[in-house]
Amino acid sequence: MAPGSRLRGFLVGAVVVVGLFVLVVAATIALITNQRRPIAEPGTPSASATSGRPAGSPAPEAPKDPEGIEVVGERRLGERRMELTLRSTALADVTRVRLLLPRGWSRDAGRTWPSLWLLHGGLDDYQAWSRSDVERLTEDAQVIVVMPDGGRCGSYSDWYNGGDGGPPRWATYHLKELLPLLESRYAANGERAVAGYSMGGQGAMLYAASGNFKAAASFSGAVHTLLPGVDIAVMLGTTAGCFGTDWKRIWGDPRGDREVWEEHNPYHRAAELRGVRLYVAAGDGRKREGELFGDITEELAHKAGSAFAGRLRELGIPVETHFYRGRHNMTYWNRELRRTLPMLLESVGAKAG
Repeated sequence: MAPGSRLRGFLVGAVVVVGLFVLVVAATIALITNQRRPIAEPGTPSASATSGRPAGSPAPEAPKDPEGIEVVGERRLGERRMELTLRSTALADVTRVRLLLPRGWSRDAGRTWPSLWLLHGGLDDYQAWSRSDVERLTEDAQVIVVMPDGGRCGSYSDWYNGGDGGPPRWATYHLKELLPLLESRYAANGERAVAGYSMGGQGAMLYAASGNFKAAASFSGAVHTLLPGVDIAVMLGTTAGCFGTDWKRIWGDPRGDREVWEEHNPYHRAAELRGVRLYVAAGDGRKREGELFGDITEELAHKAGSAFAGRLRELGIPVETHFYRGRHNMTYWNRELRRTLPMLLESVGAKAG
């Protein structure tokens, strides 16, 4: 190649990388700016109202928490909403989870309920799904909706930390602390489905690959983190969105720690999803009339979702897909939740009340 051609190639590559960095930072700022204030929470009802016991009757003995987790706070935020404050050994920290309880729920009802886990995306928290229609959509469903915190850049993973491990261990917290807690103390059973958007879409597929869920749905998910462009977005998104966090703490460097990245990449874990009912959706992120740029985050999610679905089909694993014209925001994720909710509920045997 002539020197002039090499120089032009280098300059084009540099422009692409710089442009991608600018777009990811812009997308991060937009996500932060668009986060809404928490929904106003009503006061906590009396103990007799929350437990379903007649006033004056003796309280049952509190169940013992599973190893590694402790309930340090519990409050009702309405007829169905409950918020738990938990101390987690895996996180070495206190965290929260929001539950939507089915009508008729109580600890001492003599029965259990299936659960639907909803995982939030990067730069969000456990309150994010409360901005959707999930409460209305599940008002007659006999299911416990579980909305845990997953960290602003947690990636639903036990962090690598240069090979030393240690906190935060988000996967351990969710699957080995929170999950058994819900079944021992909050009347959940072993029938579970999971869905998530963006970072939560990646988490939904990783957690389903662990064998703990019967169905999984990804909305605009990072389901192929080693796809060119997506890998850079993951690194830059962590740097820009979680200031002061070294992105290599999560999975290491993909050049030297590729096996760690593959272990946390749904694309490379696809074979472990056999037998799980699967749904993958993403918008195209195309720019609209008058715009200089489209939605690069959604465009990358579309590419990742397409590659992931293609890999599943190569393996002979059924997957339902919905690729559409749209952006990276709750308007579309809310629509996808409505679209896939019947399948998710059916997979765990959840019936309308």
